[in-house]
Amino acid sequence: MSKKIAVVAIGGNSLIRDPKHVTVEDQQDALRETALHLADMVELGWDIAIGHGNGPQVGFILRRSEIAAKYEGMHEVPLDVCGADSQGAIGYELQQALQNDLYRRGIKKMVATVITQVLVDQKDPAFQNPSKPIGSFMDEAEALRRRDGMGWAVVEDAGRGWRRVVPSPQPVQIVEQETVETLLNAGIITITVGGGGIPVVDTGEGEYHGTAAVIDKDFACSLLAREINADLLLIATAVEKVAINFGKPDQKWVDRMTLAEARQYLDEGIHFARGSMAPKIQACIWFLEANPKGQALITNPENIGRALKGETGTWIVP
Repeated sequence: MSKKIAVVAIGGNSLIRDPKHVTVEDQQDALRETALHLADMVELGWDIAIGHGNGPQVGFILRRSEIAAKYEGMHEVPLDVCGADSQGAIGYELQQALQNDLYRRGIKKMVATVITQVLVDQKDPAFQNPSKPIGSFMDEAEALRRRDGMGWAVVEDAGRGWRRVVPSPQPVQIVEQETVETLLNAGIITITVGGGGIPVVDTGEGEYHGTAAVIDKDFACSLLAREINADLLLIATAVEKVAINFGKPDQKWVDRMTLAEARQYLDEGIHFARGSMAPKIQACIWFLEANPKGQALITNPENIGRALKGETGTWIVP
């Protein structure tokens, strides 16, 4: 692929700003703002594949499913299908917002959403240690009923009730990678690996089947960026720059770090929170290890344009 290609991972703050703004209309407002910054990239000459989070959205779908089953006798929706539902809905909203903004700018670019499956390994250790909470809280009796009758893994959550936990395996292959590359080669902005992708396993007979798991969206975007040999992996998150010694008196914002420095900071285990910045740094490391000519950038959505001009953000380079 000879074009200037970026894979952009947008986080939850691009979809839901805070716990008081969680409706579809609120999400559409947030995505319209995010689309402005993505359109800035396009205006600067980038062809982009966009990945996004979906944690709260999948939680809402599961909750509606549980309520409908309890009070209306409806069937419950499996987790992999919830992921597909969220990919379609978020993809539609982002696709429309970005297409509208490009039209206002006079940029003739199409936008498409690909419902994306991501292959995971059934032997991944994560399947032996489910750790990702999903769905609503339950009382102990309900949790144990679902554990015994439906095979769920459940845990008690700090006195707040019981929750289902599922594995978070590593992504192995983007099933629709060739489709994504075809669209990008045609100049079409592509929304893909939503929520990290729909986790699927290979039956060994040439068939895929969905599995109850979740994939880190930054890891999936990193894999996509490696597989399509992207020039840039851009992770848009809640902060303008990465900091070392975060939250401590000697906290320091970082404008630029080398791959070796990123590895060192991550290995030290004191700079990046495991559930937030650490996976983003790891995703960038994997991308740069596989693509020595690439670059990685971490910043917040509103500063994407400035960061691409070298004015802010944290650049990670080989």
